[in-house]
Amino acid sequence: MTEPTRRTIRSFVLRKGRLTTAQEHALEELWPHYGIENRETVLDFDDHFGRPAEVILEIGFGNGESTWRMALSEPEKNFIGIEVHEPGVGQLLMALEEHDIENVRIVCGDAVPFLQNRVSGRSLAGVRIYFADPWPKKRHHKRRLIQPEFVDQLARCMRSGGILHMATDWQPYAEHILEVMQSRSDFINLSPSGDYCETPGWRPHTKYEKRGERLGHVVRDFLYQRT
Repeated sequence: MTEPTRRTIRSFVLRKGRLTTAQEHALEELWPHYGIENRETVLDFDDHFGRPAEVILEIGFGNGESTWRMALSEPEKNFIGIEVHEPGVGQLLMALEEHDIENVRIVCGDAVPFLQNRVSGRSLAGVRIYFADPWPKKRHHKRRLIQPEFVDQLARCMRSGGILHMATDWQPYAEHILEVMQSRSDFINLSPSGDYCETPGWRPHTKYEKRGERLGHVVRDFLYQRT
């Protein structure tokens, strides 16, 4: 019998968060411009951004700090950020308005159905997943986002030469990622040593990462190229 957890992997852990007045205002006023609705039709990226450009998908952007910083430093690319928690979405909307950033669109929801329903094959130039929930307890390992089935979906959506960039500050999760990816023929590990890479210049050093370093965590970056 198929294990239900293998069919219900989600890209998030649902937590209740209280919206600030400013975040509520951003969701009401800015969402119509920056938001992508959860539907079952394939997106036309050029139409949503109003221009043709490579599209980078960031899954689980938290408060959006990495998203807006990357978009600001890579204006030639279009970015789609996915986050399920409304306070984080509201925070990113505020940052986009503050910095007058136009090359970002936001999905408030789960990445799994978004990839399945809204992203056409071989359409993404890159996927970035930073500090996903490591689900440290052994009985929860099957809830981790990086599983063979999820990577299958990423492979379907990414174009040849596209870069899958992941980062974690939880060593057991880093080892799990290596285990999942090592047997795949559709991704090439760009690490010279076959494991971790140097942090690329496009990934901002965020407050979350600095907190982990203060706690003694070692940050691991992974770069895989779609074949």
